[in-house]
Amino acid sequence: MAEIITVGKSSISLSPNARLVLEKRYLKKDDSGRTVESPEDMFRRIAKNIASADLLYNRRADIVSREEQFYNLLTSLRFLPNSPTLMNAGRDLQQLFGCFVLPLEDSIDSIFDTVKQAALIHKSGGGTGFSFSRIRPKNDMVSTSGGCASGPVSFMKVFNEATEAINQGGFRRGANMAVLRIDHPDILDFITAKQVEGVLTNFNISVGITDTFMQAVERNEDFPLINPRTKAVVKILTARELFEQIVHSAWENGEPGILFLDTINAANPTPVLGEIEGTNPCGEQPLLPFEACVLGSINLSRMTILQNGKYEIDWDCLEKTIHLAVRFLDNTIDINKYPLPQIEHLTKGNRKIGLGIMGLADLFIQLGISYNSEKAVQCADEVMRFFSQKANHASVILAEERGAFPNYQKSIYAQKNGTRFRNAARTTIAPTGTISIIAHCSSGIEPLFAIAYTRHVLVESGLPEIHPIFEHIAKTRGFYSERLIEDVSREGSIQNIHGIPEEVKKIFITAQDVSPEQHVKIQAACQKYVDSGVSKTINFSKESTIDDVKNVFSLAYKSGCKGITVYRDKSRVSQVLSIECTCTKQLIK
Repeated sequence: MAEIITVGKSSISLSPNARLVLEKRYLKKDDSGRTVESPEDMFRRIAKNIASADLLYNRRADIVSREEQFYNLLTSLRFLPNSPTLMNAGRDLQQLFGCFVLPLEDSIDSIFDTVKQAALIHKSGGGTGFSFSRIRPKNDMVSTSGGCASGPVSFMKVFNEATEAINQGGFRRGANMAVLRIDHPDILDFITAKQVEGVLTNFNISVGITDTFMQAVERNEDFPLINPRTKAVVKILTARELFEQIVHSAWENGEPGILFLDTINAANPTPVLGEIEGTNPCGEQPLLPFEACVLGSINLSRMTILQNGKYEIDWDCLEKTIHLAVRFLDNTIDINKYPLPQIEHLTKGNRKIGLGIMGLADLFIQLGISYNSEKAVQCADEVMRFFSQKANHASVILAEERGAFPNYQKSIYAQKNGTRFRNAARTTIAPTGTISIIAHCSSGIEPLFAIAYTRHVLVESGLPEIHPIFEHIAKTRGFYSERLIEDVSREGSIQNIHGIPEEVKKIFITAQDVSPEQHVKIQAACQKYVDSGVSKTINFSKESTIDDVKNVFSLAYKSGCKGITVYRDKSRVSQVLSIECTCTKQLIK
């Protein structure tokens, strides 16, 4: 595929949709709402702000050179940090983190303290996760009032309404993750809490599943539900029937997702400090209560080089980008304004960062690899193994320069191999929703949603998208036409469209062309080398069966994934991405 082109690595080149997203959400505005900075100004603001952290470790640090390094990193679109950093770095708010987990204890005081804490985080641009597992079940005794408890789901509604009120204030839309352990007595109510569309709209929900439960499913055994207040068994269900309830609900409308709690805690770098019970809203960042993490993603579509007429991975460029990105994220920890002192204390104690990737599907296309192939799994494995090694090495170098994270002696590294990291966790794979629009690349590790589609965010009419490499190939190889774009916009997939060469169809694979099992294989290949979690949606066709979903859940568990989210096409009325493009004329150039 020698005709494939990439944007030059040294200069800023933004798509029209990228500029629109930046103007709507990220660029500084005056009191009248008028945009008062350009994208270049924004990147300069961020680079200058993040570079200034070097002075905390060396009062004679050359922060001018560091600023230029960071500015070139950002404007080349090789790396972008999470949205709060883009919005707030170098501004009064200065809250740069996207991921927070807050504690929830079984008392009214604790619950409503957490509601307030979550509101402050949402106001600052962050997302929050909570485990509701410690809250007593509905109809349980409340000794102080003589009444009956209302249960976790009722309090989720309180959090949801508080989030809605913050959203109405014009801030970045707040998002939450609710987790409930599989052995909680209210688990059936939780599983079906979002069965009606439009309920709990500010929440994603995930069931926290244990190894014990999965073994009970495998053996077709009974499974006890335990009151978290009394520790007494209050009900016994058949494990397989409970599992099938989760599967059926996920098949019906995509929720709940699943978190494999024991798999997550097996990788907990600081188990002495506590058990991980919750994650950020998209599930990729497991965190301790009162812990936060800053994320950033490297754009793999910018990591290729033309050699002998075909594209290869530019490993040298990738390594240099990883090292600089790790330093960028570590700096961010120090100059962030934290919404709560408890969060600052634990976050600076562990110094977790979440460096990930986006543009994996684009990389496959440039390399001529079908996403729906074993070669894609092997490539993902190779890339993430290299990625992890270099991110770890970058963190070790920073530890030599600045010291290991303060809680190092309480970590698994001190107890096992003695490797001194600057950061308790280094890698995460996030969904990269809007930053992948800015970077003009595919989201996270997802396949292309479609070759042409409408993205229903920010503007009412939606943002039209057509894959630039497909458009380029169609034009240079002579099969581009207005009719083609109309057909692609209507179908999404190109596999059944006449006139497109087979070798082009082979590499331009979309989500609907990929088997659910292949989705899981790609996720598992990446998870093998990622410290935290992997955000990935396992797509199903509208015709998929409940058994199809069940098989994928089991495969994800056996493959070592830390969680899984599925979505069956058209199972919800509103979708962020849709194939039916109402903007075809805007796509035709």
